[in-house]
Amino acid sequence: MGQNKALLVLDTQVNMFDDEFHVYDGDRVLEVIGSLAKKARSSGSEVIYVRNNGGSGEPDEPGTPGWEIHSRIRPQEEDVIFDKSSPDAFEGTELQSYLDTQGVQQLIVVGMQTEMCVAKTCKKAVALGHKVTLVADGHTTFDWEEMTAVDAITQHNAELSKLADIKPATEVEF
Repeated sequence: MGQNKALLVLDTQVNMFDDEFHVYDGDRVLEVIGSLAKKARSSGSEVIYVRNNGGSGEPDEPGTPGWEIHSRIRPQEEDVIFDKSSPDAFEGTELQSYLDTQGVQQLIVVGMQTEMCVAKTCKKAVALGHKVTLVADGHTTFDWEEMTAVDAITQHNAELSKLADIKPATEVEF
């Protein structure tokens, strides 16, 4: 069990959880991601991190402290990290090639930012033929002028349920 599944952890970088950004429910989301990563590893499933590369001077500029994956969910030696420069984790990366090589058919998706990288990556994964489970309580975002974080999460869980399974972390199996 677990060999054809992978936990895909998107943009859970230090800068995203910085106090100045006021990410919604960040501590709980990090806890959920950490517990799912342990569960995935113990089942033999891949844990794949995707990290955003910002531009010069941005909070997620490569090599800066904000660019690093959050220490509460630090990758283990056997985990894989891909760097990206767009909201879609597949665009400009070797992610799809790696998934093909490993025989991964199902992605369990968690991380940041609900309305951007999470939504775009889920849609692309389905378009590429993957079965996708979005962990309903395993992704988050910020309040925006147009919408609160809670409303964005609720809206995207509903929208993405048309193409992916939406499950709370307690129901996710590896």
